[in-house]
Amino acid sequence: MTPASLPAAYSPSANLLEGRTILVTGAGQGLGRALALDAAAHGATVALLGRKLEKLESTYDLITATGGPEPAMIPLDLESAASAEYDALNQLVRKDLKRLDGIAHCASHFVPLGPLSQQTIEQWMTLLKVNLAAPFALTRACLPMLSAASDGSVVFTGETHGAHPLAYWGGFAVSKAGLSVLASIWGEELAHKGRPRMNVFIPGPIASPQRAQSHPGEDRGKLATVQQAARAMLFLLGPGGASWSGRTVEM
Repeated sequence: MTPASLPAAYSPSANLLEGRTILVTGAGQGLGRALALDAAAHGATVALLGRKLEKLESTYDLITATGGPEPAMIPLDLESAASAEYDALNQLVRKDLKRLDGIAHCASHFVPLGPLSQQTIEQWMTLLKVNLAAPFALTRACLPMLSAASDGSVVFTGETHGAHPLAYWGGFAVSKAGLSVLASIWGEELAHKGRPRMNVFIPGPIASPQRAQSHPGEDRGKLATVQQAARAMLFLLGPGGASWSGRTVEM
């Protein structure tokens, strides 16, 4: 599956997401935090989901300090969450926010690079659960609200080595590769309704906390920023990406 490319230049309008509610996972740091801030700056009410409450509170404070719509906070550990927790999350969003127009799956689990022969089944199960099963389960739980939105959009965050496999990326790359198949299948299943849209976004090398783990000696100043990646994701979340579904796209 060959990834497509996003438009070379994209400048969203100031009110791009006004009136919309967007759920962002991994909103406490990195790409998720940058996207939550940018979505709020463009009018969205953002539901902040993450494992650590103090990090969510920091993102919350930045949004409110800059005059964005008041966000919601949803502390949830995707490694341990099961169907009951996802159903409860869906009910919480429905009750408190009344609507859901999009989900940006930015949360990710990473383990140090190494040969497959040295990765354990326990590591694989965690990678598969957080990076692949959790995005599926969360989207599935919220699908009725997403389907009710006039322009619902779900964006899964992929990874370069999930699209272009390379030695030593192991279970992390495999778990990310599955997202493209998931988005493609779901896109076909929902094609007759036309919503919600399902796409995978691959940001490439960006100066994120995860990149610091995989490339600790790298000059981060030469990388694209998480803010640049977040801006590209707005295209898929907003009306500009209305004709895009079932695709894997690279920045």
